[in-house]
Formats: sequence, structure tokens, C-alpha cells
Amino acid sequence: MRSHLQREAGVPHYTVAGLGAGPANLSFAALAEDHFPGQIALFEARSGPAWHPGLLFPGTQLQTSWIKDLVSLADPRHRVSFLNYLVRTGRVYSFLNAQYTAIPRLEYARYLAWAAEELAVVHYGQDITEVGYTDDRFTLHTAERTIATADHLVLGMGTRAHVPECFGTSEPGSVVLAENLEAHLNTRDARPYEQVIVVGGGQTGAECALYLLGRGFRDIRWIGRRHWFAPLDDSPSANDFFRPSYLRFFQGLPGQTRQAHTSRQVLTSDGVSMETLQELYRRNYEALLSDGRTPVMMLPGRTVVDASQRHGTTTLWCERDGGGRERHTARLVVLATGRTPRELPVSGELAELMDTDGSGEPVVEPDYSLRWKHDPVNRIFVQNRARLSHGLADPNLSLLAVRSAVIVNSLLQRELYEIRDEHVSTIWG
Repeated sequence: MRSHLQREAGVPHYTVAGLGAGPANLSFAALAEDHFPGQIALFEARSGPAWHPGLLFPGTQLQTSWIKDLVSLADPRHRVSFLNYLVRTGRVYSFLNAQYTAIPRLEYARYLAWAAEELAVVHYGQDITEVGYTDDRFTLHTAERTIATADHLVLGMGTRAHVPECFGTSEPGSVVLAENLEAHLNTRDARPYEQVIVVGGGQTGAECALYLLGRGFRDIRWIGRRHWFAPLDDSPSANDFFRPSYLRFFQGLPGQTRQAHTSRQVLTSDGVSMETLQELYRRNYEALLSDGRTPVMMLPGRTVVDASQRHGTTTLWCERDGGGRERHTARLVVLATGRTPRELPVSGELAELMDTDGSGEPVVEPDYSLRWKHDPVNRIFVQNRARLSHGLADPNLSLLAVRSAVIVNSLLQRELYEIRDEHVSTIWG
């Protein structure tokens, strides 16, 4: 194996290069570090550590247990476990006494920054615009130059906000992504007495409504497509979908069956936390007692199908589940309409070497590798891009460490990390 100290024409070479330094690739780097010493590099477009920086609203928490950190489900003794982070930063007793069942988002962002510093493999400010392949190695390019070559790739670039087509030509400032809401209110002339619309009936939409309440807004319309604002299914049987034994069962199903299962199970990962719903309903009720009206009007069962702008206001047309259309107008519309995977920054020549499925997406193997011409000499692994082949756990944080362990095992071609899940009382049909 070549080390990163060996250079060709001034370009460093690594055994494994990762694109992105979010939770997925930090988890991989942590579990792989002892087995590829000095041979791993993560390239991150941002200038420093960050994780959904615009969505760290006060009171927001993850929807998964703090035990499901970067490493613990594969190696609970690892030095970048969340528990070790709490001990090392001197906050473990305060955290325990606060009796959290999940990690506050701000805490999780700080944990990731701490882990990145501990691992010391992240190269910030390196926006990889294209990955090519030549002479039995991958070449990583920014807009200006070639910055590295590698034997293997782990692609974990995360997701980007999904913008419905009808908002594609919206004027800046009147339609704002949820992740930009706080910055928008801090830099623009906010008028809490005016109506504001939140589009998106999931967790982020609920958090935006609560954040607007905290900023003094008293005329908020919250629009969702489902016919109710559905709570997250966090029951024991629902959590069975987020364990290795179910993943093995799921991968053995026919493609159409996997797709049907994923659709039916969506509320195990895409609902609103019960605590968030309760807080919103309580805030509405308390305002009813004090002001005689509720500040958040909930509008489920509506799909936004068109949007137009005039004189600084945005008008939305919604189709109702019960039939007919209705119109809503506001100076500020907040989009919390989900997220979608980022495009793979691979060259056209490299893309042509990959096998694709019926939808044109690369085929992902059970070990998260892409099926392509030069596998297994040079491997390409993807993180958070295998929802239909690996189930809802793939884009979720629950099996982060398990997925990374599978990738490390595959690279080493041996079972370094044993993933045990033997005591299962559920037999899926």
C-alpha cells in the first residue's frame, strides 16, 4: 500500500479517499484509522466543521438514541464514542442529569467537530468537482487542480434541500429554505405581525413553526401533504427495522417488495417527534388562553402545486385531498420539503464504467460498494444513497457505525468487525 507521503508530481496518494466529512465518513474514518494508518483522507467543501448549521434551533434533538453514535454499535471502546466525548469535555454529569433520551442537535454538531479534530484526516475547503479514473487509481479534482489520487473511494457527500419544481423561479428573500431561516430573520426586516407560511409536514417543518413562534410570529400557516401531521413511529416493533437482522432480511426481498416495504415504513423515520408535536400544540393552547386565538394554523392534506410572486409577496395554490384548490399568500414562505442525495461528482468516463439500475442509478451491492468494471481492484463505496436496496436505515443515523464496519470489513476482505444481532423475536414474512 502506498502512503500519503509518497507523491507523484506533487499530488498526494491515499489508500482511501472520502468525499465529505459528515457523520457517515467520520464514522468510516474512525473505524478504519488503525487499519489504514496515515492512508485515509476526507475532503470537505466547507471551510470548517459544520453539520446542518442552519437547523440547530433551540430545543431541537436527534430522533435517535445517543448510543447510536459514530462508532459504538461496532466498537463501543473506540476513542471517538459520544460517551468519551462527554467525559473528555467535562459535561458528562450535566448531560446525564438533564435526562436526555436523544442528543441535542447543537451537541451532536459539536461532537462531530470534536471527532474530526481527534481523527485529523479532514481537509477542509476542498470542493471536489470531479472524480476521474486513470492508471488503476482515482483522481480527485477541484475547479483549479488535481489535489489527490486514491486506490479506493468512499462517497459520503450528504444531501441537499429538495425544492419543489413550482418554486424553481422564486425571488430570493421571499422563499427561504428551512436551513436559511435563522440567517434570513437575522439579516432582513422581519415583521412578526405578518403572515408566514411553512411548507412541509415533517420534523423540520414543525421545528420551523416553533422557531417562528419563538421569534414572535403570531400568524403562521403550516402546510403538509399528509392528511394529518404524523408522529414518528418510535415503537419497539418499528425500531426492529433499524437493526442488522432486518437489513439482511430486507436485502433478500425482490426489488418491488423492497420498494413497497420502504413506502409503508416511512413514518419510522419521517414523522414528527411526539415531544415536538406536544410542544407546538401546547404553545397554541396557551396562546388561545392569553390572546384568544392560536398562532399556528395547521393545514394538512394539501399539496402545493403552483407558486407565483408579485410585489414582494408569494401566492401558493394548494390541491386539497378532499377536492378543490385554495390559495395562501405571504411575504415569507419557508420550505421544509425534504432532502435529496447530492449528485455523484464523477466524470463521464467513470460513470460509463458503472452498472446502473432501471432508474439510471448506480447499482449498490450489499457491502455498499458500487458495481463497476474495475471492482475489486479499486473499490467505490457510497453512504446514504441506498434507501431502496438497503432500507430506511440507510439514510438514517441509526446504523451509521454498522454501515461503516461493513465497508471496513469489505476493504480488508475479512471480518474485522463482527456485527452480531442474534436474539430476534420477530420473524418477518
